Amino acid sequence: QVQVVESGGGLVQPGGSLRLSCSASGTIFSINAMGWYRQAPGKERELVADISSGGSGSTNYVDSVKGRFTISRDNAKNTVYLQMNSLKPEDTAVYYCNVRGWYGAIWSRFSFNSWGQGTQVTVSS
Repeated sequence: QVQVVESGGGLVQPGGSLRLSCSASGTIFSINAMGWYRQAPGKERELVADISSGGSGSTNYVDSVKGRFTISRDNAKNTVYLQMNSLKPEDTAVYYCNVRGWYGAIWSRFSFNSWGQGTQVTVSS
């Protein structure tokens, strides 16, 4: 009922920048939060950043990316972005978008927690 598609990954040199995009589509009634996770080889998936959809859009970042990454959203487009600057080799991972909310109609709503297929980010010289 809800599809999530990421784009924007690739290969970049240390110190470079990338911008990831993620769009959700389907019979979405409302979105509570959108976020980015990453999983490096041999490691568990971790939260990178997330943002709420209401009000001022409160954000949350993992300590290792604070000051380098910025998450933002466009509620009208059900889209979230992750601007990644000053990239380091340890940022190399598959990045996944996560979207949580409600789908359906006001008289019949169901919660959803959907993931994208992932996009590879490689930071290497």
